[in-house]
Amino acid sequence: MNSAGENLFDDYSIKPMATEELDGYVRTLRPVIFRESFEFDARSVMSERERSAAAALRDRTAAGYRLNIGIFFGAELIGWSFGRQETSERFYMTNTAILPEHQGRGIYTRLLPRLLEEIESAGFQIAYSRHVVTNNRVIATKLKAGFVISGLEVTDTFGTLVHLSYYFNSVRREILDVRVGKSMPDEELSKHLGFL
Repeated sequence: MNSAGENLFDDYSIKPMATEELDGYVRTLRPVIFRESFEFDARSVMSERERSAAAALRDRTAAGYRLNIGIFFGAELIGWSFGRQETSERFYMTNTAILPEHQGRGIYTRLLPRLLEEIESAGFQIAYSRHVVTNNRVIATKLKAGFVISGLEVTDTFGTLVHLSYYFNSVRREILDVRVGKSMPDEELSKHLGFL
């Protein structure tokens, strides 16, 4: 994606943003977008020492690849998507949010392939995300796009989360189907798995 951004559709566009700039919007608009969700702020119960240590760890991991995308309607920022490198092969799609009055218009459906292109072109093998298990709209969109359920997690912050993963390498994706019992390995996969 070029630094000037690109058209998504109609008057909607996306453009890369610096972390500091995007973080300011997230702090301001997050309570509006997620006003009906209830999450626990773990920092509120941490001691000063724990908050300091957590900040130092965040600073140490901030050097990895990060993707920050602003979503605009005309010149107005109406949402964002950001994520970060978790390992040398895995990218964590941390958060995507769109103001309520712009939801349900197909923005996320059109944005998702662009995000995956950026993540794959950066060299990652897997893109994954975590969602509250009742977030059916986003979960269904991602499953239709080729993501698979790759785990469940219970957190004090958000409650029960489903993990969704997108494998860019088709052989690895097929092996995942074998691992969960969805399919039997063909001859090629059997070789990769050491059966032949």
